[in-house]
Amino acid sequence: MILAILLLLAAFSSPAAAQSAAHSITTVTGAGATFPYPIYAKWFENYRRQAPGVEFKYDSVGSEAGIRRLLQNNVDFGASEDPEIFRELAPSVESDYLFFPSVVGAVVPIVNLPGFGDDIAFTPDALAGIYLGKIKKWNDPVLVQANRGRRMPNLDIVVVHRSDGSGTTYSWTDFLSKTSAEWKAQAGAGLSPKWPVGRSANGNDGVAKLVKELGGSIGYVEFIYALQNHLSFGRVRNQEGEFMEASLESIGAAATNAMEAGSDFKVSIVDAPGKGSYPIASFTWLVVPARVADTAKRNAIVDFLTWMLGPGQRQAAALGYLALPSNLAGREAASISGIH
Repeated sequence: MILAILLLLAAFSSPAAAQSAAHSITTVTGAGATFPYPIYAKWFENYRRQAPGVEFKYDSVGSEAGIRRLLQNNVDFGASEDPEIFRELAPSVESDYLFFPSVVGAVVPIVNLPGFGDDIAFTPDALAGIYLGKIKKWNDPVLVQANRGRRMPNLDIVVVHRSDGSGTTYSWTDFLSKTSAEWKAQAGAGLSPKWPVGRSANGNDGVAKLVKELGGSIGYVEFIYALQNHLSFGRVRNQEGEFMEASLESIGAAATNAMEAGSDFKVSIVDAPGKGSYPIASFTWLVVPARVADTAKRNAIVDFLTWMLGPGQRQAAALGYLALPSNLAGREAASISGIH
């Protein structure tokens, strides 16, 4: 009897048994946008508690790098803030992938300008002029006009932008393209535009680090990143002429107003109309192949997306993101059946 028990224990502790146990875990891998990384990391951790047989792994390498990995079949899903990313990278296969909005976020202009912090205001013309290299000083008349009552310093503006292919960059340049004909003609919207001026850095953290180091500098990062790292960010004028600070309320107004104007899952909410709208808000999308051959992975992805649209949305605000509008979440839940 004792010998039988020992043999049984040995069998379960053998390499073959350990390998069999490991195979009981379904691992789903993804890569892409840095914008939603904080909430994705938390979601995957929380989802694992209710589905211990499934593990999601995500590499926040930027939208372009992540979608390229997806196209090369090196990951199971991608993530991006650019709803047109396939038109830029691989237009012939765009119909093979489905976009699922996950949360709403925003991009904010960060500055290193002592004494100003969150009080500085930007018009779209000012931001376009700065990034075109036309506005070179902080006391340029365009900035003075937007910041009446403040003494703008006679200081050179140092422009900082992303070096990697980035969905955050797409949202930023999409805004500049929609509000400045000159920017649209010279650079346009994209993951990696041809920047007229500026110094480059990799990722939100790289941009923030460079802005912190360089007096008089301006850059752009994702809203939650700015909050978590206590970065100063400015207000931006919207279509109504209001200088809006990014907040859950102003981002929510942008999402609601934009969704009233269109119903596509891939709708841009940049430069949304309506009072109270923060003008550089964006959905961030999970990008999933329409056909997933591996049954276990397909079931895991479908179940996670369903969970994301329920309990996951209720966790968004705690991490500085806005939950999806309820009407959008409902329509999105119905479209999950498109994964086969």
